[in-house]
Amino acid sequence: MDDTTSEKRERFQNNNLLQAWLVLTLALIFGIALAGVQAALGPKIEANKIKETMEKVPEVVLGLEAAQKLAASGEALNIQSRIIEVDKKDKKKFYTVYEARFQDNALAGWVAKAGGQGYADKIELLVGIDALAENITGLFILDQKETPGLGNKISDTAWRNQFIDKPATSPLVVVKDKSQGPSKIDAISGATISSVSVCGIINQTVSDIGPKLTSTKKE
Repeated sequence: MDDTTSEKRERFQNNNLLQAWLVLTLALIFGIALAGVQAALGPKIEANKIKETMEKVPEVVLGLEAAQKLAASGEALNIQSRIIEVDKKDKKKFYTVYEARFQDNALAGWVAKAGGQGYADKIELLVGIDALAENITGLFILDQKETPGLGNKISDTAWRNQFIDKPATSPLVVVKDKSQGPSKIDAISGATISSVSVCGIINQTVSDIGPKLTSTKKE
């Protein structure tokens, strides 16, 4: 091998090494910058979620029309948040639950904040439960990153409304055939996994906290 060929190969190897280091350096810089942005925006994002949650509690508990009538009358629900601890097999799980009461202290219901894995990323939601912990009163999607035009339809009002008055005492089941039933939820066309994920989160949540709600309910 002549010196010219050897020099070319060495330059080629050095160039590849330089490019590899450049890619790693850029990735590191991007990662640090992204972490910095998340650290800066994280508290603000969480604060916005809490604010949105408090605004949505009346609707999720009472329904949109009743919540609007209550607001128009100048009244408001008294909302108190608390943490419910659930003992699992190998760990403890904690739920943030909002207790909603009318001005006369009558219990309107509860709203539980819960989350779980969707098709693309984590789904965060609010599920309403009536005062007797027997029926679901509403559903609101706090955060999701499901596929646009498909899975993200879990946020659509029409799809969420079918959860209203579904039993909280038996598991919800996703169906594709539009068959009727007290615990059946129509799947979103082309987004069965997202539909199943939402139902799974709700089923787990009401199963975990239902007994806690009925045992601590104030008359």
